[in-house]
Amino acid sequence: MTHQQTNAAPKRRSHDPEIRPIMRFSSGTLHENWYIAARSNEVGGKTPVASTIMEETVALWRNGRGEVAATVDRCLHRNAALSAGRVEDGCITCPYHGWSYGSDGLCSFVPSEGDDFRPRPDRRLETFPVIEQDGFVWIYMGTPARAAEKRPFAFPPVGAGWDSYTMVTRFAGDVTDLVENFMDVPHTAFVHSGWFRKAHNAKAAEAIVQRTHDAVHVEYFQPDDSIGFTKRMLNPDNAPMTHTDRFFMPNVTRVDYGWGPRRGFIITSQITPVTPREAIVYTAITFRFGAVNGLARRLLPAYTRIVINQDVKIMDVQTATITRFGERRFHGTGADVIHRSIEALRDHCKDGERGDAPRPVTKRIRFWM
Repeated sequence: MTHQQTNAAPKRRSHDPEIRPIMRFSSGTLHENWYIAARSNEVGGKTPVASTIMEETVALWRNGRGEVAATVDRCLHRNAALSAGRVEDGCITCPYHGWSYGSDGLCSFVPSEGDDFRPRPDRRLETFPVIEQDGFVWIYMGTPARAAEKRPFAFPPVGAGWDSYTMVTRFAGDVTDLVENFMDVPHTAFVHSGWFRKAHNAKAAEAIVQRTHDAVHVEYFQPDDSIGFTKRMLNPDNAPMTHTDRFFMPNVTRVDYGWGPRRGFIITSQITPVTPREAIVYTAITFRFGAVNGLARRLLPAYTRIVINQDVKIMDVQTATITRFGERRFHGTGADVIHRSIEALRDHCKDGERGDAPRPVTKRIRFWM
């Protein structure tokens, strides 16, 4: 694990003064968080990797100690992308004129100025704090001095009897809309009909929605509820299903299903915003199904990929409509209390945390699903 304390973020508000500021500088305090930039095994010590977070493109590589380094993906000389270059002796080297930079962002070698490998203090790239955790590379996109105030979100650990795998998916949509999709129950009977629930089997349901200062917790009460695959194979005891959804600011959802004390299924998603209308979602599927764990390990990846791709398609539809008509406008139902709670937290941060923060609140809702 590496955690680099780096030089302060620049005061620039956009890449070009003639255009709007990039997301990183126009999203209030949402940038003051850790975001996944890549899987750990994607970042090596020979070839850099590019990752775009909040419209900021970052170059990733491993230094001579094997630690991941992260800098703005732009050479100080003639603006070539450093991610198109190479890694030599733990430094990233520009493909255009060979300028090299260390993991601290300091320019260490300029071929056209001679072969003396001396640091040049007046030439330094912006760098980002980095942590490797749960098989991912996390980058702090805000003020480096604030990186130590919080840790990246911890994915559910894999303990005795549990198994896990991860999936990476590119979605259309902003983080708020994606969080709402991942936390939304009524859509499952339509978008995932036959795979998850069925529209013609709609039943009354109740839930308790609790909003804290940085999270939204939802506990559902429908003992006879089920999802598509459970009755066929993974719930032989026909145990009542428990279901909770949780949102953690600013970009993580966790959905838990349980069938008695020995069986469970957890879907944890971290959403990395790429642009205002595009994101990459890193999903961990964690499960425990006893004797059929091995079979589940072979079948679940295909099943979850089908379900996720169905969400990709509906988010394409929604995002295209929002892009065409502008801001989100919609009527609500009792189930939308969940979405309003999520929006309140994210909108407060997007507004720079000005004014009063959303107050903690607990509501009981009733709807059909």
